Amino acid sequence: MTKSKQQGRLYIVGVGPGDPELMTYKAVRVLERAPVWLAPKAREKGNSSALRIASGLIDIRGKEILEVRFPMKKVRLGHEQEDPEVLEGWQQAADTVLSRIDIGKNVAFPTLGDPSLYSTAFYLLSTLQKQRALFEVTIIPGVTAITACSAQINSPVGLGDDIISIVPAAFDDERLRHVISTLDAAVLMKVNRNLAKVIEILDELGLTDKAVLVERCGLEDQRVYTDIRKALGRKLHYFSTLFIRKRGWRM
Repeated sequence: MTKSKQQGRLYIVGVGPGDPELMTYKAVRVLERAPVWLAPKAREKGNSSALRIASGLIDIRGKEILEVRFPMKKVRLGHEQEDPEVLEGWQQAADTVLSRIDIGKNVAFPTLGDPSLYSTAFYLLSTLQKQRALFEVTIIPGVTAITACSAQINSPVGLGDDIISIVPAAFDDERLRHVISTLDAAVLMKVNRNLAKVIEILDELGLTDKAVLVERCGLEDQRVYTDIRKALGRKLHYFSTLFIRKRGWRM
């Protein structure tokens, strides 16, 4: 009797916020051993940031590198049917993974920061689980942009009894105003397109001087704005994170 080939495993690997040296030892080991990498990118003709980070420390010669487009749109899980472009991107990625693990190959999916925090990885995982009830997956945590930025400005995200909120890029004015006015600290992710609106709310609440902005954290062209008004009018990078701490970000 012929023994069936063992199914491969999917590894979802957090590669950190941008500096390859912030990848964990486990992330590097898993990526080095995986023969196939599935790399997410936002645009068809664009490049994968996660692939760039991972390949900055790991030799990718001999690996099968598959770049798959994940449209950068605000879609809640369970509502992907409402946007055919999003559904197609997730489905293509899932089909690609299954085609490799079904022939016994392990697949690594490098993802920015930590997989648990606003990552495309869980859209992929949800799509896979709808098609295949049983398959092996391992998630490797990574350093988040939040903690990396905190280290760059030598300030805590939260301290003592601080209550913190993490706010994604698509800000709703009233919800944002509520979060900032009621909690002790807030971290606003990917604030590049919304900075003017955020500063308007902070001015209204008298908290503008309690905020600091970090752009392209840990990279050679990193910029830190301790006066966030100086960032107005600039074409900020997608990797822009704003910290607001009522007790002050300066220690």
